[in-house]
Amino acid sequence: MTSDRPGPDTARPLQGQSAYERLCEDIRSGVLRPGARLLETEIAERLQVSRTPVREAIRRLEAEGLVDHQPRTGAVVRKLDYPEIMELYEMRTVLEGTAARLAARAASDMELEELRRINTEMEESTGDPHALVRLNRQFHARLMDAARNRFLLKAASAVEKTLLIIGRSNMELPDRAREAVMEHASVVAGLTARDGIGAETAMRAHLENAQLARLRLLRKDLEGEE
Repeated sequence: MTSDRPGPDTARPLQGQSAYERLCEDIRSGVLRPGARLLETEIAERLQVSRTPVREAIRRLEAEGLVDHQPRTGAVVRKLDYPEIMELYEMRTVLEGTAARLAARAASDMELEELRRINTEMEESTGDPHALVRLNRQFHARLMDAARNRFLLKAASAVEKTLLIIGRSNMELPDRAREAVMEHASVVAGLTARDGIGAETAMRAHLENAQLARLRLLRKDLEGEE
């Protein structure tokens, strides 16, 4: 994600965040892009911590598949290849489609109202990539919570973690944010009607459109490399 990234904060220590959490956020925001080298000394200086927690954080990220250790290069943020990205979206569609179906039955009225408010804020934030990415993430997280299924949450958490290294946000594409808002509204309509099949269908359609948008971004990136 490019334009929806805050710049690196080199002036403040962690202030309660662990080195692992900070590196995850740096990967999510794009401060550390796919292919970026993770230099212990440089990161420790930026986060104002010793090298030990940085080393442990990098090892944890490597165990989770977010970081590769390459000969003569060291630790780098992993870059997903095309099949992995397609598989990731397929799994996300299955999990979040199921979550929408379960949430239609289990979500409280307050949770449904929160989803509406988040989507309204997204609609009002068109043109602000930072806000759009944050709100979109909140919408999907709240929907997963509303499904009330801890095993589904655990599986979705692994997918969400891998999404950290997927690259630029779909929200950079013209009209994608507006489309996403309308698609979210269809999901919420299904949830409000307590229509599990309708909510699942709407969520699957939303994520299939997100996958198509991802393909457009991949094509643009390839064109930029030529």
